[in-house]
Amino acid sequence: MPLVQARETARKHNLDLVEVAPTSVPPVCRLLDYGKFKYEQQKKEQQAKKGQKVSLLREIRLRPKIGIHDFEAKARKAKKLLIDGDKVKVTLMFRGREITHPDLGWKILQRMAETLNDVSSLERKPVMEGRRMDIILAPTGSKPKVKEEEKEPANAKTQNA
Repeated sequence: MPLVQARETARKHNLDLVEVAPTSVPPVCRLLDYGKFKYEQQKKEQQAKKGQKVSLLREIRLRPKIGIHDFEAKARKAKKLLIDGDKVKVTLMFRGREITHPDLGWKILQRMAETLNDVSSLERKPVMEGRRMDIILAPTGSKPKVKEEEKEPANAKTQNA
């Protein structure tokens, strides 16, 4: 319908004439309450935002002379972060003359990547940046469903008894 007639109809029904698809030929317009339309759009955006998980980059710091138990504790912490959906940057810091043995640092980072390969994938290989060497581990897609499987057999036992 012509623009003048559309404006007339909008004025009669006490509505707004809103251009919905300006790029189409001819442009598409609707008769609606613009305030209500903006409110609904805002609610849709909030719902879309609510569904998104912001992936953080968390950092775990190590040293070349780290002990076995300390390494295992750091690996457990990194595993927890990866299961929660965050990326983990494992940084190995060299001090003093430790910098002359980057191969030791590389082995430690490789061991960390191997320890966490069930819950992560290597996003960036070991890279030397000044006196630091680091890797980035990204979480794998699915979370383990161990808890749900444990509940089902318990229910099955009570039903059989």
